[in-house]
Amino acid sequence: MLGVVVFAHGSRDPLWRAPVEAVAQSIAQRDAQVLVTSAYLELCEPDMPTAVADLVARGATRVRVLPLFFGMGKHAREDLPTIMQNLAQRYPGVALEQLPTAGEDPRLTALLAQIALERSA
Repeated sequence: MLGVVVFAHGSRDPLWRAPVEAVAQSIAQRDAQVLVTSAYLELCEPDMPTAVADLVARGATRVRVLPLFFGMGKHAREDLPTIMQNLAQRYPGVALEQLPTAGEDPRLTALLAQIALERSA
């Protein structure tokens, strides 16, 4: 069974989480067979190990991680791969996949350009 973790930095501001949670909800609405959760690097709960443990306990045998970072900074380039390596050791029977950062997808950059150029009503 597939599990997806929407992974973001985290913030002390509780309103900051809303877009992250909205992405997770949208994934769940698009495919009810996929187990979905959010996880945060810091300042929010749950962290990645807790989120993956929850997905595995719910039956996930494959886990895809979508990093909601705009670019390939230190967190995506160093911190997340280290977390993923630790999780692979903890769950050797689970296929873990780190997707590219959201900002690396040309569809997202095209959408942002479209939003910037749209005329307001």
